[in-house]
Amino acid sequence: MNRLQIDNAALDQLFRAARTYSKFLPRAVEPGILQALYALLRWGPTSANCQPGRFVFLASPESRERLLGAMSKGNLQQTRNAPVTVIVAEDLHFYESLNRSFPHVNARAWFEGQPAVAEDTARRNSSLPGAYLMLAARALGLDCGPMSGFDANQVNAEFFADGRWRVNFIVNLGYGDPAWLHARLPRLTFDETCSVL
Repeated sequence: MNRLQIDNAALDQLFRAARTYSKFLPRAVEPGILQALYALLRWGPTSANCQPGRFVFLASPESRERLLGAMSKGNLQQTRNAPVTVIVAEDLHFYESLNRSFPHVNARAWFEGQPAVAEDTARRNSSLPGAYLMLAARALGLDCGPMSGFDANQVNAEFFADGRWRVNFIVNLGYGDPAWLHARLPRLTFDETCSVL
């Protein structure tokens, strides 16, 4: 199958012109967009199709209030004022679904009873759909503000007390306010970050 490169406008929206937002316009994110967002991100690859990513959409001020005590000072106001905040989490028992999602072999046996292997796989493969979430959000016209400044133990105690899910990182979603953007920060070059062997 021949695939055409997507056009420059789409590449700009996903990557080159996309920015990280800490301030959002007072515009609600329609609930249907969250379902459309997941409908896109779920197609991104994970190893052995293990799909350990889990997403808690905090779409009401009351639900975000539960999170605020865990946020670092620099992330507090932007989370309070974001239309939606997503807790990107990992399911430490993701392997229980592998008989359905990867039926070719008994992949469940690779992880069951091996918590260190399962945790390592869950962390890596929940980070991937977290990135897919941001790309899907941008594709749907939303802006993102990913964050790692929070107390993970506090988030887990508040939202995942049974210990099955665990927070990876947090993303604010909405329609960014460009008035608060700083100048675009530089990115490292190919020669600084890559090697071709």
